[in-house]
Amino acid sequence: MNPANKSDRSRPPGTHTAAPAIEFYHAAGYKTEDSVGYLMRRVLTLVAQEIERQLQTSDLTNAQWVPLLKLFMGQASTVAELARECHLDAGAMTRLLDRLAAKGLCQRVRSKADRRVVHIELSAAGRVAAAGIPVVLSRVQNAHLAGFSVEEFETLKDFLRRILDNAQTQSLNPFTPGAAHDA
Repeated sequence: MNPANKSDRSRPPGTHTAAPAIEFYHAAGYKTEDSVGYLMRRVLTLVAQEIERQLQTSDLTNAQWVPLLKLFMGQASTVAELARECHLDAGAMTRLLDRLAAKGLCQRVRSKADRRVVHIELSAAGRVAAAGIPVVLSRVQNAHLAGFSVEEFETLKDFLRRILDNAQTQSLNPFTPGAAHDA
């Protein structure tokens, strides 16, 4: 493993050492199927479809297992936190929680300290359902990584983290069409 990559893992997102930008893509001759973004989206779509297929027996959709797992792992405890963590607006989260509550997987509990705050708690059935999700996620992701060595797996994660860092940096400093930039 490249020692430089190892040190990148300890840095906060968006703080990797800037390298000169190479223009890998050009409008002339651009092929969608060669785009890193296209390939990542295809992988994500296929992984999500397989996860949903394997979760069919638990009656959880792709949209439903994500908040259930976040609640189970303690990554959120209120409606607002869960909406933020799942990148959903409050209305969409409310509808999603209505469906999870109708399945008996969670319930809303108003905070005693602040009546404006609504906590979400998993029911016993919700905890059982959520506990099975990492099993499915591990199985599906391991199947998609068949043939990778441990070193290749670590390198892939480093590359994806670097792309994520670049994306986060770009979102803070968006490219303005028509503005001068280094070629």
